[in-house]
Amino acid sequence: MDKFQAVLDLHLKHRSALGYGLVTLLTAGGERIFSAVIFQCPCSAAWNLLYGLVFLLVPALALFLLGYALSARTWRLLTGCCARAKGCPGLRGVLVCAQLSAAAALAPLTRVAVALLGGSFYECAASGSAALGRHLCSGRDPACAEQPAVPCGQAAPAEVQDLLRELKAQSQVLGWALIAVVIIFLVIGTSITRCLSPISYMQLKFWKIFLEKEQQILKSQATEHATELAKENIKCFFECSRPKEYSTPSIKDWQQISSLYTFNPRDQYYSILHKYVNKKERRNSITSIQGAVIPILDFVDSPGISSSPEL
Repeated sequence: MDKFQAVLDLHLKHRSALGYGLVTLLTAGGERIFSAVIFQCPCSAAWNLLYGLVFLLVPALALFLLGYALSARTWRLLTGCCARAKGCPGLRGVLVCAQLSAAAALAPLTRVAVALLGGSFYECAASGSAALGRHLCSGRDPACAEQPAVPCGQAAPAEVQDLLRELKAQSQVLGWALIAVVIIFLVIGTSITRCLSPISYMQLKFWKIFLEKEQQILKSQATEHATELAKENIKCFFECSRPKEYSTPSIKDWQQISSLYTFNPRDQYYSILHKYVNKKERRNSITSIQGAVIPILDFVDSPGISSSPEL
């Protein structure tokens, strides 16, 4: 049991790093399956470019959209957006969308980089490009005109190996360049976010612990309340009696605790629920409270009622 707890603690402490590692492994494995099992370059001047780009970019686009769909912040932002009188959040919504896009882009960029390092998709696409073909065939044998057949090994043997080596080298250089650019932007973005943080390192750790406990208790209390309400309704149905009074949050209450969190240095609120219970007696709505969307506090909006934030 102690060993299991140690493994669980390790997972909680390094969940972000483990998540990035899992995304990398899954995208790398998926790319290898695509290359070995599904991908078959048509070796046609009309189809090579389109076919190669589709296999290179469309799975990346699917991963990007999946990153949006799997984010709790996406649905916190969109749920009920069209039904509200004020519509969707303005600048705050744009900032949150930018953060969501940056997070969702990790898996697609990893997938494209791994695909470029493999070289198969790029070789097929590049061999169908007329502009790149003129550059590659400059100063070569006229047989180089058979460039679209190169990925299938159907061109003149002497030219095939040279062209394949050059195309693969270009693909791998682009792959490593993409990896370097992503890492540089990730390091710079993280450094700037941390540098501009209004919260100290230790308070940030406390904040995440608070949110984890709040979500655990919220789920427990919601389950208990829902169970009692359901039992009372079923009991009244079978006994043909009137139900007891149960105090349940109104639609407006649920809407307010589902809004985007904004940080105000004058108020020490660690979640939108924390802000709601403290402001309820003094204001009818907490959405009018001024504040800013702080990138380093994106985890505040991330957990749902059945999940816990990263530690």
